[in-house]
Amino acid sequence: MSNNEKLSANIEEYLESIYKISQSEESVKTSRISKDLRITPASVSEMLKRLDKMDYVEYSQYKGVKLTEKGLKIAKNITRKHRLLERFLHDILKLKDHFLHDQACEMEHTLSDDAERALCQVLEHPDKCPGDSVIPACDLKFTTCEECMQRKEEEVNEVGKRHENLIPIMELEKQQKGKVSFIRGDYKVIRRLLDMGITIGASISVIKIAPLSGPVEVAIRGSKLAIGRDIACNVFVELIQD
Repeated sequence: MSNNEKLSANIEEYLESIYKISQSEESVKTSRISKDLRITPASVSEMLKRLDKMDYVEYSQYKGVKLTEKGLKIAKNITRKHRLLERFLHDILKLKDHFLHDQACEMEHTLSDDAERALCQVLEHPDKCPGDSVIPACDLKFTTCEECMQRKEEEVNEVGKRHENLIPIMELEKQQKGKVSFIRGDYKVIRRLLDMGITIGASISVIKIAPLSGPVEVAIRGSKLAIGRDIACNVFVELIQD
C-alpha cells in the first residue's frame, strides 16, 4: 500500500469518526475524537488543522470541529460502506458481533463504489447496521432502490452521482424543510409511502419526533402525518434553502 493510500484511509477514518460523534453530540471535541480513534489529543489536533486546510472540516481549538459539505460527503460514503459491510459480515458470514467493527474497518477503504452497490443489492437495501445505526443513503442518481435494480447492468460511472448531501427526514430540524429525493426499500415500502402522499419532489418538514421509539410527525402537501421510525429512516431529503 502506498503512502497516499494510507493517508487517504487515515483521512477517511477521521471524517468517519467526526460524523459518527456528531450524530449524538452537538459539539465534536478533540478529546472525543482522540478517545474514539485511540490517538493522542496532540496528534488529533494536528490532523484537524490539516483537514481544515483541505476544506474537509471547520476547526476551532475551543469550539471543536464540524464537517464541511465536502467532508460530509466523504464521511457518509465511508460510513455507509462500513455499515453495509457489518451487515454482510453479520447476516451472510455469521461472524460474532465483537468481530464486526474491526473487520469492517479493514475492508471499507478498499471497497469500490460498484462493489458497494452490488453488496447493497445482495443484502436487499438494508436500512440499519447490526448495531441499529442508520445506513446513509447512497449518492447515486436514483430516486428509489427499485430504479437501481432496474438499471443494475449499468456501472456507477454510467449512472453518475448526486452533488447534494441527502439526510433522512428524522434529521431535519424544526425550522428546516426538505425535498424528498430518495426512498429506500422494495416496492411495498414505496407503495406505502406513495399512498401516504410522500412522493419524490414533495416538500416536507418535521413537526415533532416522539421520544424513545415513538413516531415522527411531519407536514407534507398541507397535511400532517405520523409515520413510524422504520419508515422515516428510509425517506431522504435534500435541504431546501430559504
